[in-house]
Amino acid sequence: MQETREKNLEVRNLIGGIWEEGNGRATEPVYDPATGEVVAETPLSTAEDLDRAVEKAREAFPGWAATPVVERARVLFRFKMLLEEHFWELRDLVTLENGKDAKDAGGEVRRGIEVVEFACGMPTLMMGESGRDVARGVDNVSYRYPLGVVAAITPFNFPCMVPLWTLPVAIGAGNAYILKPSERTPLSAVLLGELLQEAGLPEGIFSIVNGAREAVDAILEHPGIEAVSFVGSKPVAEHVYRVGAAHGKRVQALAGAKNSMIVMPDVVMDKAVDNIVSSAYGNAGERCLAGSVLVAVGEIADPLVEALKEKARAMKVGPGKEEGSELTPVIRDSHRERVREYIHIGEKEGAEVVLDGREAPREEGFFMGATILDRVTGEMRVGREEIFGPVLSVVRVDTLDEAIEFTNGSPFGNACSIYTENGAAVRHWRENVEAGMLGVNVGVAAPMAFFPFNGIKDSFYGDLHATGKDGVRFFTENKVEVTRWFSEPGPNPAVQRPVESGG
Repeated sequence: MQETREKNLEVRNLIGGIWEEGNGRATEPVYDPATGEVVAETPLSTAEDLDRAVEKAREAFPGWAATPVVERARVLFRFKMLLEEHFWELRDLVTLENGKDAKDAGGEVRRGIEVVEFACGMPTLMMGESGRDVARGVDNVSYRYPLGVVAAITPFNFPCMVPLWTLPVAIGAGNAYILKPSERTPLSAVLLGELLQEAGLPEGIFSIVNGAREAVDAILEHPGIEAVSFVGSKPVAEHVYRVGAAHGKRVQALAGAKNSMIVMPDVVMDKAVDNIVSSAYGNAGERCLAGSVLVAVGEIADPLVEALKEKARAMKVGPGKEEGSELTPVIRDSHRERVREYIHIGEKEGAEVVLDGREAPREEGFFMGATILDRVTGEMRVGREEIFGPVLSVVRVDTLDEAIEFTNGSPFGNACSIYTENGAAVRHWRENVEAGMLGVNVGVAAPMAFFPFNGIKDSFYGDLHATGKDGVRFFTENKVEVTRWFSEPGPNPAVQRPVESGG
């Protein structure tokens, strides 16, 4: 990690192309989760700060919307090039502010760049549709237009990738975009803003308004913002959706998860165990696609739990910047206490604590050990509520149908994975399970940038998902035109040149 990223970093708002000083605003500390040290301070913006950002964005929007889409795409191509040049710096920033290991942080940055690559195809993605002779002499076409000023409220667990889910698509489609990054992890957003400026994006088209709840509510209630994209916990997602929609906004709110990983008796054990451990404990379990419930079918349960216990116990606990670290810290000490409380609850409810990670394995930072809770049932809170930490709950069932029934009993529907070599079992599971993203021998079923991030049920509020063509539709509006001509084809007498006399 670069030495400059070890020092305190300045977090500022970006409004109208100007990086603003704090000017006495209250702040919230940004910690390095691996050490517990404060590395920066996030300014807590007010509704007045947002007003100024919206005003500048509204001023800049008409010119940007009128810019040919191929020219907007060229800015994204330059932005993509700059992201590649600063790849390692972005990776190290993610590790510093979030705590995840370098491999996961690099994967996050790469996934974000892939969305920029997708958005570089905006000249094609903005194309409408046409129908000739929908009636006699009548043609029907549609055109896609940007919405205006839009906003995104992004989470702490993917501080680089989630902003990149929406900003290149929104900007490429011709909108002006305001980012409210997590107050816990604002550093990556600063560098993204600097690179967008260097790529030649006009002033006011991209803004950063840092802050916490006051900034969020100001975004949801502001009459000048047309659409809001949110990623975070279920209670906040529900609040964002209800308040934003009540104020006439288009809203997509990606919420919580309780993802099942179903393991069949014919599983390839060694490969599946590695994959399951990575899914459950990668980024300390702080990702919405983490496999947090293991549903073991039949006689596989005992050997599977034993193998997982040995693998998880052997994980190297350490800072993300240290080579070989596998279990990195959670985001805050307060969150660590929340996860510990869930382990206490599971134990009281009758779960068997096969592996106990409550005792901090390191004195500094916000570390936990890996935890496995066996013999969990759907009635237990640890079997149905999102914990968002390095805790794996094991449910035992006799059949695949019981595994599907358990999964479908969850109010969440973000993702589900199955581990098997039986194609018929996979097809039966796919047709009957209630989850929006499915993995076959894949523990983190993250779709590529050109597909939607497709949570359902209580994992998503809205109609159009983030990324892929859904993302383009979310940030645009259609105009549908019906055309008929009354005149006959031929020269227009009004503009026909007169016949000149003489030789």
